[in-house]
Amino acid sequence: MTSKKMTAFVLGTAVALSSALPVLAADGSTEAVAPVVKTDAQVAADLGMLQGEGSGVTDAYLAKATTRLQAAILFLRLKGLEQTALAYKGMDNFTDAASVSEANKAILGYLKANPSLGWSGTGSGTFEPSAGVTAQQYYKVLLESLGYKQDSDFTYDGVLAFANKQGLTQVAGAGSLRNGHIAAATLEALKAKVKGGSKTLADTLAEQKVIDAAKAAETQYARINIAANPDFGAYLTDSAGSTLYWYTKDMENMSMCKDQCAVNWPIYYADNMQIPAELNAGDFKSIVREDGKKQTTYKGMPLYYFAKDEKAGDTKGQGVNNVWYAASYSAVTVAKDEKLGSYLADGKGMALYLYTKDTENKSVCKGTCEANWPIFYSEHITSSGDLKAPDFTVITRDDGTKQTAYKGAPLYYWVKDAKPGDVTGQGVGSVWYVIDPTTSSKQSAAPETSKGKAYAMDIAGFKFTQPELTVEVGSTVTFTNKDKIAKHNVVSDALVEGKPLFATPLLADGESYTLTFNQPGEYTYFCEPHKESMKGKIIVK
Repeated sequence: MTSKKMTAFVLGTAVALSSALPVLAADGSTEAVAPVVKTDAQVAADLGMLQGEGSGVTDAYLAKATTRLQAAILFLRLKGLEQTALAYKGMDNFTDAASVSEANKAILGYLKANPSLGWSGTGSGTFEPSAGVTAQQYYKVLLESLGYKQDSDFTYDGVLAFANKQGLTQVAGAGSLRNGHIAAATLEALKAKVKGGSKTLADTLAEQKVIDAAKAAETQYARINIAANPDFGAYLTDSAGSTLYWYTKDMENMSMCKDQCAVNWPIYYADNMQIPAELNAGDFKSIVREDGKKQTTYKGMPLYYFAKDEKAGDTKGQGVNNVWYAASYSAVTVAKDEKLGSYLADGKGMALYLYTKDTENKSVCKGTCEANWPIFYSEHITSSGDLKAPDFTVITRDDGTKQTAYKGAPLYYWVKDAKPGDVTGQGVGSVWYVIDPTTSSKQSAAPETSKGKAYAMDIAGFKFTQPELTVEVGSTVTFTNKDKIAKHNVVSDALVEGKPLFATPLLADGESYTLTFNQPGEYTYFCEPHKESMKGKIIVK
């Protein structure tokens, strides 16, 4: 069995052995114990830095693009200066301050009056408050919050390289940032030591009473990270970058590695953990081994180090004796629904959707559309079963942020899906659909047009000659006006972002227009000039 196949086998084993007996804990418990596990966003929210909107710090909020103004406010909040900035009364300001609210004008004025904070604008006296913020821009101000200064400790062009040396790396390749990226980068800075000192930024801010000392302790939880290997995909590491492994002879919540095995493969354990937002806190548990020691599990499988790994990034334990493998992770999984069958979901089980108005590797969902359909982005996708990592690519959106695409189709969440297993976005507006990765066609992500047939629909006597027409997916319907005395068109009843799903121009006598129907559903329509009397329906199967 190859290492790639075994990665998938190990993950499946953890799920399949649900009947295995766990280790008997010292208190007599026979169940694994859930440790305290928090995501970056949860810690940032606990510290009061992320406050979210509406329902709070939700996945939809974390998926939203961050503007320069929002990033600056979060930075001021981190430094305990937000209220001071809101109370600022100075009149000098950036030339584009008129584009924001009165409260935000005060914030911009404060930033202009205090260039040492690192928010000195974008040149020519402007701040560009609604523009996106890049990793380079945000890491620059985080470095300055750690006591480093541009042009003395680092150059602007060298921000990312210098940030890397301070342990600030997680969002370096993310392009323009989203709120989730801001949370991750901020937590990195809080865990880092201030320039020339032995204390972390979190410790320093706690001493200054900017943040609560008890909550600041959350920043020092043991960290689980995600790394990537070109040969076997994404896997888990500890905070130092040391690889974490699975043992295929283990059973769910039960370690079979004892004696010399445990010497060669030291156990991993943490009471409290901090994880990236894309990981699922519920996947981590703690067990008590036969030797009385505690051990952390991931998806039911105990976690280990390999004694021969010497430095961060080493994966010398991968494939040893065909029983040891790096703890595999994939940000995309395959879920199943009784009616829909298989469909793509994220690592937490939340459904992912495609938008039929998108073109290959290009998203046209913006503004209100994006608020309802938050984008999905991760580069941590591992081949397993029906999933093939090469089918996933990363595209750059018009605003500079990145998005994952499957076979060219950009991927999204649906804001009304509340829990894993929800697929309430299926068929919305006849343009949003889950994706079945088990189909053999490369076009499984994007609707096919080659399998359908061509149909003709005449418009005569102020009527559609076939008021109800059933067609196959991918079919075309050509509407031809044969009324000599009137113009007619075809307009969908369904609206997307306030506009009809489809609409033809007004057709004069003898003129035709062809529509293609690429997704199953019922499409009702009307003639706009004669809406009350001219209606029809096309059923796509």
